[in-house]
Amino acid sequence: MMRCSQCGREFTDAEQVACISGRIFGDECTDCYYWCEACGVYSLRMYRDVFAGPELEKDCEPISKTEGDRRIELIHRCPNPGDERCRCEAHREYFGEWLD
Repeated sequence: MMRCSQCGREFTDAEQVACISGRIFGDECTDCYYWCEACGVYSLRMYRDVFAGPELEKDCEPISKTEGDRRIELIHRCPNPGDERCRCEAHREYFGEWLD
């Protein structure tokens, strides 16, 4: 269950606005963004499927609407953001030089 990183309210599935996956040093990394209308912030849950260890998840601090909108727009530029092996411009910009 994902909660708003500011107010703690539980999100519905419809409030997940974007996810993107990439492979970094053999680990699958997925970032999923949620929008809280009440707080006006994005929340981020990062999933890491570690090649040589346990799967990890981490919830991050609230992300401002401006920064969150920039990230969501970038993710939406990819034709298949869930493809961890995608090397499109959006994936390369989002993950930087870290992609395998």
